[in-house]
Amino acid sequence: MKYPIRVLLGAAALSIASLSAVAHGPVTPQAVDTRSLPPLGDKWRDENPYRGHPQALKVGTSAYNQNCARCHGLEAVSGGIAPDLRQLDKDCVTQKNAAKKAACFKEMDEYYLASVRKGKVRNGAVYMPPFEGVFNQEAMWAIKTYLDSRREAN
Repeated sequence: MKYPIRVLLGAAALSIASLSAVAHGPVTPQAVDTRSLPPLGDKWRDENPYRGHPQALKVGTSAYNQNCARCHGLEAVSGGIAPDLRQLDKDCVTQKNAAKKAACFKEMDEYYLASVRKGKVRNGAVYMPPFEGVFNQEAMWAIKTYLDSRREAN
């Protein structure tokens, strides 16, 4: 039985994709060492307290690469599977009014933190697992500091 070349290529691509998904297997989050960061306490912040903090950037870079890059891409450049996090707060960057800009960044910080803490689930499908209880607040904000540094220029 002969098959057209595009059917064979499609079958081959599907086989490779399914093997890579199976080979990926379950992913265990890697611990994030936040001892070098100022402690934030038990009350969750609604804005990134580490914005522009050099040590938080260092911790966040490592944490992102170990825990987030597999879905969101190396250096936060998405391969199309998960959102491109360099564009997370792109609407804020172009705001001319300083008060509106600050409010926009605060709102996006809240959105980011809720997404990381609670994960993303739609119609019962887990698009992003929750990280509350896995990462502490310091780790989550350090990762946001890294993402801020990777923000795509407009």
